Amino acid sequence: MAESAAYRTQTSSPLGPLTITGSAHAVESVGWHLDNVVTTASIRSCALLDECARQLQAYFDGRLTAFDIPVAPTGTAFQQRVWQRLIDVSFGQTLSYGQLAQRLDPPTAPRAVGSAVGRNPISLILPCHRIVGSSGDLTGFAGGLDRKEWLLTHEGSILC
Repeated sequence: MAESAAYRTQTSSPLGPLTITGSAHAVESVGWHLDNVVTTASIRSCALLDECARQLQAYFDGRLTAFDIPVAPTGTAFQQRVWQRLIDVSFGQTLSYGQLAQRLDPPTAPRAVGSAVGRNPISLILPCHRIVGSSGDLTGFAGGLDRKEWLLTHEGSILC
């Protein structure tokens, strides 16, 4: 039986604290503390989660543009397909939900893709913040649109 979410740690970011969970083999979630409250309960880290925290810090510091962390998000087969395609959206680039839908095999409806993107449990590493509305509008992000705007500005996708 696979080891699941046996480890949990937290890291800071310019946008507030993040919680990282996973096993010794793969990250299973990176999530925002929307209330900016950090708890130290249940923190039990491992080398992989510590490396994930280091890479997140390097990303926020502008020293990293691509993560090199094994991931194992939990979701349906369709969600897995969508999340796998998120990895292909490079730092500094954006795609619309429709463009992402066309990249799936077989292509599917943008709304279904939007629903899957919205359930992405591994924020930043599976870069759902790089998916925007068809006209380039910032739409939906579990961390909030202010964080999405900050991330895209940080990556140079939105010029101030």
